[in-house]
Formats: sequence, structure tokens, C-alpha cells
Amino acid sequence: MTDTRDAISARRLDGNAAGGELAALFAVDLTTARSRCASCGTTSMIGAHLVYADAPAMVLRCPTCTEVVMRFASRDGRVLLDLRGAALLSVPMPVVSDDGSATADDRPRP
Repeated sequence: MTDTRDAISARRLDGNAAGGELAALFAVDLTTARSRCASCGTTSMIGAHLVYADAPAMVLRCPTCTEVVMRFASRDGRVLLDLRGAALLSVPMPVVSDDGSATADDRPRP
């Protein structure tokens, strides 16, 4: 009989393995990204959210129900990002053409 814990442990990597993928994610214009509000389920482009920038953290609220979707701030050389109000964040990845120029792939996805 195979020990399931060993099979799972053999597949597990530490968080550094996600570094390259996450670097690509945050190197794009997030205003064209779409987030789904965890409260009402509305999907909207980040650029359409209601922004409150006069607090210690910048707050983005859902344009439909006004619940907090995202908060972020800079402190001590770090970016703090709270996405607990976003059920999903869909970011268009850049598409590199033959001439080396990059454009966002913002085609709707199913």
C-alpha cells in the first residue's frame, strides 16, 4: 500500500516556485483586469471600481454594491494587498508579437 502523505509531499514545492508566475501577473496594467465581487458576484474591470485614496490604504469598492473588493498600501518598502473582497481576479496577460511589442490580451474568457 502506498503512503498518500509521501505522494503529496513529493509534489509540494515552496512558495518560491510561484515567483515567476506572480512576477508576470503584476507586470501588467491591472486597470483592465476584471474582479468578481465576493459580496454580490458582479464582475467589473478594476478601472470601473470606486476608489477611495484618502485613507491609510487605497480602497477599491464594487461599482454595483459598494462593498470593499481590494485594499492596498505601501509601508516600509513593501506593498500590502488585501483581496478578500474579490472572489476572482482575472488579469489579461501580455501577448508578445513577432516584432517584440506587447499588448494586453483582454479578450473575454468563458
